[in-house]
Amino acid sequence: MEKRPGGAGSMADDSKPLNFIQQTINSDLEAGVVDKVVTRFPPEPNGYLHIGHAKSICLNFGLAQQYGGDCHLRFDDTNPEKEEDEYVQAIIEDVQWLGFQWSGDIRYASDYFGQLYEWAQYLIREGKAYVCELNAEQMREYRGTLTEPGKNSPFRDRPVEESLILLESMKNGDVDEGLMTLRAKIDMASPNVSLRDPVMYRVKKVPHHRTGDAWNIYPAYDFAHGQEDAIEGVSHSVCTLEFASNRPLYDWFIENLPVPATPHQYEFGRLNLNYSVTSKRKLKQLVDEGHVDGWNDPRMPTISGLRRRGVPAVAIRNFCDSLAVAKTDGMVDMSQLEHFIRDELNTNAPRAMTVMRPLKVVMTNLPEDHLEQLQAPMHPNLDMGNRTLPFTREIYIDQNDFKEEYSKKLNKKLSPGKRVRLRNGYVIEAIDFVKNDSGEVVQVNASLVPDTLGTDPADGVKPKGVVHWVSAQHCVDCDVYLYDRLFSDPLPDAGDKNFLDAINPDSLQILTGCKTEVGLTDAEAGQPYQFEREGYFCKDSKNSSAERLVFNQTIALRSTWVEA
Repeated sequence: MEKRPGGAGSMADDSKPLNFIQQTINSDLEAGVVDKVVTRFPPEPNGYLHIGHAKSICLNFGLAQQYGGDCHLRFDDTNPEKEEDEYVQAIIEDVQWLGFQWSGDIRYASDYFGQLYEWAQYLIREGKAYVCELNAEQMREYRGTLTEPGKNSPFRDRPVEESLILLESMKNGDVDEGLMTLRAKIDMASPNVSLRDPVMYRVKKVPHHRTGDAWNIYPAYDFAHGQEDAIEGVSHSVCTLEFASNRPLYDWFIENLPVPATPHQYEFGRLNLNYSVTSKRKLKQLVDEGHVDGWNDPRMPTISGLRRRGVPAVAIRNFCDSLAVAKTDGMVDMSQLEHFIRDELNTNAPRAMTVMRPLKVVMTNLPEDHLEQLQAPMHPNLDMGNRTLPFTREIYIDQNDFKEEYSKKLNKKLSPGKRVRLRNGYVIEAIDFVKNDSGEVVQVNASLVPDTLGTDPADGVKPKGVVHWVSAQHCVDCDVYLYDRLFSDPLPDAGDKNFLDAINPDSLQILTGCKTEVGLTDAEAGQPYQFEREGYFCKDSKNSSAERLVFNQTIALRSTWVEA
């Protein structure tokens, strides 16, 4: 697995100022508040991870790396209605693919269900929790508003022993869903709505993907995650800004339970990317309604989608490292992510030639059995070696590289009486062309200009352009999936917009009958290549087979978008 020093926010770069979390950690270490930094990445396994999670992964694992501490991978699997083992496995793969390794075993909230239940009983005995029989609608009515205080539940002062017995009945499955909850007894008049007697347990008679039918009640996230941090000795519990209003509740549970440690929560601004949605609920809707080809559709902002599209893990890490770790949310332009993708691929992606829209060219002055093995570099960095290009009498070029009539505007195209250079090959001159019954050009007859391999023609008539090509006899058929941004609106779900209305109808174009170099027959899925003059592509991990070779466009050579 790839190892990496430093972490999010370019923490290994001493020239950059420390972010507020690093400043806090430094102060805690200097003051002896903590002697070891322990962070955690706590995804709920109710969907696939997206680019926003990548920032959190890089931050939490990066902090642990920087300070020589530990980062735990812990699944907060407290809601069996929405969680699946498929999501667990996908998240594990994503974290590892990004280049990180957690400390110790993978951890789960469900590992602590027994301890959490005992602490719930403890709070009841301390007079700080009670079983409530208000239904959901009544509970909303009693909670109050942002400007008006709530009012106490009529069950708030029920006897301790009665609440203990009812909680046990809830656990044993003797209480139907929706009839009872366990609530913390805090302050119904608190200006912070999170402290108005929050629910700690609900009855859910749903099998859990790890514990099966062992439990009929499940802890609320707000009750579970702070105590999980305490059990694991997490020193700095870093989460996104939407949890800031929940921090007083996080602290209340820590202060009122006999936990083995006292972790603290810190919030940073989440990553919002334009031309995208990062709500797991909305991403799931795209999948469930068939708008995309699954969670790993290359148009999705999921980590698995980016991987299938051929985006290198290091490009995602470099992108996340470039982002501010601040106490405010912000919107990041898609072009910033695309910059890091292009930068990495330009530096490291091997080159190849693929003709998307093949047009046959016949060199009439070569024998029919002509076969010559030309050498071409794998990359401008010559240390990456060479590849072999079979050159034959018949080749394919792209239809867009031939024009029936010459014009000064299109003087780099092949046209009758004009010359172009074949990339890494000879200069050719078009003679004439053949059309089919529909009036389409289906063949160009040309002449190879002798002695022009690596040098200009002896007659001094230089070619104006360079075109890519493949041998007609020695090439491989393939399909190419051209991807664009999934949404045409930079803010597809802002305000009261229906994000589905912003789906870009041209986000996928499938080209069949393309021709590529024979060397790509055994390309590894996900291995990026630069198709010269076309963009960056990789073999698709899902649709490719022994009978059908499919390449996904990772990104164009340059952006064609005009940003809003």
